[in-house]
Amino acid sequence: MKIALTVALLAVSNAFMTFAWYGFLNRPGESQPMAWWKLVLLSWGVAFFEYCFMVPANHIGRQAGLSLAQLKITQEAITLIIFVPFMLLWMGEHWKWDYLWAFICVLGAVFFVNREALMS
Repeated sequence: MKIALTVALLAVSNAFMTFAWYGFLNRPGESQPMAWWKLVLLSWGVAFFEYCFMVPANHIGRQAGLSLAQLKITQEAITLIIFVPFMLLWMGEHWKWDYLWAFICVLGAVFFVNREALMS
């Protein structure tokens, strides 16, 4: 249960962080960008909520027995799950099959960092 809660909290935190880091970039065809200092303040405001989910996620995951490597690799995989739809739907980027192959490599990392737990 704690691991599922960790993954859910990581997913929510990654959604906030994706918007904090990339959500304010201009999409193709948009007008003038905002001043950089306004973007920084806005991003920090969004990132605050990311921390409200990330810190408890890591704390709960660690209590559940996850190693730091397991927490980080899991977070990276979740980042891609959140980022790819964001990139395609929100930012209007085009799909490349290399993204799939890269994602499979990250899933391989998730497997290898969790292999002992999966095999027992």
